[in-house]
Amino acid sequence: MDANQSAQGAIAASLNQVLGEVPFLRLGSTIQETRELDSEIDISVDVIANGTPWKLLVEVKSSGEPRIARAAIQQILAVTRAQEPQYGLIGAPYVGPETQKICKEAGVGFIDLAGNCRLVFDKVFIERRGFPKPKAERRPLRSLFSPKASRVLRVLFETPKQPWQVQRLAREARVSLGLAAKVKQRLLDLEFAREERAGIQLAKPEELLIAWAAALASRKRSTVGVYAAGDPPQTEETLRVYCATNATPYAFTQFSGAARVAPFTRYTRSAAYIQADPVSFVAKLGWKIADTGANFTLPWPFDEGVFYGARTIGQDRVVSDVQLYLDLMESKGRGEEAAMAILDQKLKPQW
Repeated sequence: MDANQSAQGAIAASLNQVLGEVPFLRLGSTIQETRELDSEIDISVDVIANGTPWKLLVEVKSSGEPRIARAAIQQILAVTRAQEPQYGLIGAPYVGPETQKICKEAGVGFIDLAGNCRLVFDKVFIERRGFPKPKAERRPLRSLFSPKASRVLRVLFETPKQPWQVQRLAREARVSLGLAAKVKQRLLDLEFAREERAGIQLAKPEELLIAWAAALASRKRSTVGVYAAGDPPQTEETLRVYCATNATPYAFTQFSGAARVAPFTRYTRSAAYIQADPVSFVAKLGWKIADTGANFTLPWPFDEGVFYGARTIGQDRVVSDVQLYLDLMESKGRGEEAAMAILDQKLKPQW
């Protein structure tokens, strides 16, 4: 039995169990891999509701993501317009809130292996929601925010209204064409992006950014805490001068970056990315690595992509607004509030 047949069998079993709990329904045959009206509908279930025979037609997908669901809905609706009473459903390992909304608006049911379902036909109304996403389904979304894949996102966010062809996108992001194509497809499947004639373009930038921040929050980032004599302006000036003199790429982030982009609050701990070994860098500045009492943080970049979109403000290099938002969301204290200020004042007006 291949993976598709196994998925169909699991969905069929779940559907039969749900229907079997309704007292006035009488179940008939369940057929997998049926071909209704020359359409590739995967499962057909015969039921009798209040004396009326119904045929439930289920299109099974390996993913319940919005873009995939919309295509499945069109396929289902084309079949269920027949004369006999028919009701169409989408079956998938997991059907999230967005896809559930899409199904409801289209008058199509859904059922997943997590326990969520919605069936509305005849006098039957069954709805179960709130079951979490299975762990196995999380990996594809996290891969969208891996260090190299996120380079593609950075390019799209830097020019949110510009469509990009995959070849150009790969070159600009400095990733392989294959990776850029995979990221594109994931964005389209999740409806974070749309495909225009001229190329791919962000469709839901705020939702994508929130998902990105959530994915980063689940990872443990290495940072180097440093004690440097002086207040934030003094220590940041020391770092800037050293990096400029020694041609060391750097960019201020967290509250150090926010102070230069959208001042929100006073701060006592500076932060900057440096493209250098932090231990030797700290030693050359005469600073000290400190587990406690640090007043300067050097976050380890996941990837050199953290420098993409960095700009000069005054004399200082500062990370892009997108990177600043992501880093502030990870910061302790009032970081989330500062991140929202960046979102409202700088990012949303570009979208």
